[in-house]
Amino acid sequence: MTQSSATEHPRTTAIERRPLPVSLGRIAEHESWRKERHRPATYVHKWWARRLGSVFREVLLSSAPPRASRTGLPLEDLVVYDPFAGSGTTLVEAAKLGARVVGRDINPVATLTQRQALQHWDAEVLTHLFGYVEADCRGDIDALHRAADGVPVLHYFWVAVTRCMTCAEEVELFSNYVFATHAYPRRFPRAQASCPRCHDVCPVTLGEDEAGFCQACDASFSFEGPVLTGGNAGRYFGCGQGHRNSVLEALGGMPPQRRMYAKVVRTPDGSREYRPIDEFDLALYDRASKLLADASPGDLVFPVGMLEDGANTVQALRWGYRTWASFFNDRQLYALGRIGAAIRDLPGDTAEREAFAAAFGKTLEHHNVFCSFKGEGTGPVRSIFHNHVLRPERCSVEGNPWGAAGGSGGFAGALNRLLAAHGYKEEPTDLVDRAGAVETVTGRSRPLGHTIASTWAQFQATPGSAYVTTGDGGATDLPEGSVALVVTDPPYVDNVHYSELADFFHSWMTSIRPHADYPQAGSTRDASEVQNASPEAFRRMASRVWAECVRVLKDDGLVVFSFHQARTAGWEALMGSLHDAGLVVTATRSVVAEVTTSLTKVAAVAPNRIDVIVVCRKRHHARPAARTAAQARADAMRQIRALHDGGLTLGPGDVLSAVRAAVLAQGTRHDAPDWPGLRDEADGQAARALEDWPAGS
Repeated sequence: MTQSSATEHPRTTAIERRPLPVSLGRIAEHESWRKERHRPATYVHKWWARRLGSVFREVLLSSAPPRASRTGLPLEDLVVYDPFAGSGTTLVEAAKLGARVVGRDINPVATLTQRQALQHWDAEVLTHLFGYVEADCRGDIDALHRAADGVPVLHYFWVAVTRCMTCAEEVELFSNYVFATHAYPRRFPRAQASCPRCHDVCPVTLGEDEAGFCQACDASFSFEGPVLTGGNAGRYFGCGQGHRNSVLEALGGMPPQRRMYAKVVRTPDGSREYRPIDEFDLALYDRASKLLADASPGDLVFPVGMLEDGANTVQALRWGYRTWASFFNDRQLYALGRIGAAIRDLPGDTAEREAFAAAFGKTLEHHNVFCSFKGEGTGPVRSIFHNHVLRPERCSVEGNPWGAAGGSGGFAGALNRLLAAHGYKEEPTDLVDRAGAVETVTGRSRPLGHTIASTWAQFQATPGSAYVTTGDGGATDLPEGSVALVVTDPPYVDNVHYSELADFFHSWMTSIRPHADYPQAGSTRDASEVQNASPEAFRRMASRVWAECVRVLKDDGLVVFSFHQARTAGWEALMGSLHDAGLVVTATRSVVAEVTTSLTKVAAVAPNRIDVIVVCRKRHHARPAARTAAQARADAMRQIRALHDGGLTLGPGDVLSAVRAAVLAQGTRHDAPDWPGLRDEADGQAARALEDWPAGS
């Protein structure tokens, strides 16, 4: 292979000359535990795989070209572009550092999230509009979530019901009759079980009681339910006659019927009390069903559209969920429909109205039949997106979507969340490491509060604007050479397709219409999506976006992005896409990206915490030093060891990711890379690095 020719290239930036500071790892770890507290502006609406603001701030600072600034802000008036803008982390951090920001994402739900992170709100208008929504629907919703004695019901507990395929016996799909525990059961062993005979609520003590006893019907019962545990947990159940059934076969392609069996109320003294379901509860639910059926067109907002087949929708489809409306019971559809209609009807097409439409997403996320009970002592509801698939729940929990009495994700909290984001935008905070302690400081960033431009011409003509659009990152209206810096977080090579998940929100937003440009298509899926389980398809689609970045980037500009990938094939696809687009990797930098308790990371075969920051230049404006595969491995391991020595817990997955990235990056530096050979080199060097880890670190 011959080395590419290169013309005179600009001075290297800090991120190309040296690794990111080890202290950034401590800051990143601190932020990752409560990301929504430290960066509330990017958490108004749900998005997946959000990157850490402190990491992207440092990446931007280290990537900035040496230049004078009137204000001391290193990116003052530079145009920074993110073609995979996601939740808007890059845009927010760049704007805080003085840049003019351009964000693009192929998914309109992502664009909606970015707009909230950047645009200006008036706190008084927010407060006024919230009062309008509250006056319109809160009383009617609260009235549907109360007990016979008038106390508010915090949560209703439901169980899926089916029939044995052999004897037709009705079976409630419990795996365990203990339905409510504390988040810390060793310290707080008191729990609640449901009697399988009469559904009375039976207090139990975990660690002491081996079975339950019901005082109402004088029966003892095992905690184990009909759904079998073990290697096929959740897939099979047994009836009282001993017949074994497949859950999916018994459902027969239809969503399960569900039965309320318990509730928890807030008593006048403020405590929680678990009670069985009674006739009043059943009648109240029937009332909600009648209100739903009798509603006039336009009284309610409904989720529209059908689920499409996909990696993240397949489980829901197998359970018979075909429409987005089927993800909600009648009372949820009525209550959420009332809130959605009140937001839709707010006066004016304003940023504040849009903010409430976006904030409504959190309520949708926590109020559907795919939610489960997480436990006392913490946010009690485990949302539909506690993992990255739409996984049906056999035992679900229903709260009050208004949520004033407690619970998770109630719309009652929307105003406070928006005001917190507004306060952050007016006076942004940042995290710093001082003598090993992470502290929150102010005064280091420009306030946020942009108008949103819908065209490049409008962006150029409007000071204080941000250009944020929905569309294909491989085709933009940005002029050639108009961007100083591209910083982004592209999708990964995997089976998590965000559009399949985002359609859950989109099904409501098409009716609410949060802003004038919000698309009305039936799905957010797009043929130009880069995210793909196929490395070949990923490479092809990603190279289109990188080629557009090359076109709009100034000759001395950088393309910098984070990437997280366990498989060698994924790294090869990424590096191949860069090479195809005319980009050369000049550096790879390891940085902590997540907490070790992240659910998807814990479930991984070789979980890792790091992202690799990849730094690129245009091929004819780069002259990286030639390195062997062994030298690339050594450089990657120096960075990993520095993070380890700095007190961060890393593992074999981190080693594999860092080394594979560094070795495969060499392919971008050649005219005709031997990708199969480099793939073998990457695996070989990664294996050798593992032999030395953690020894010698």
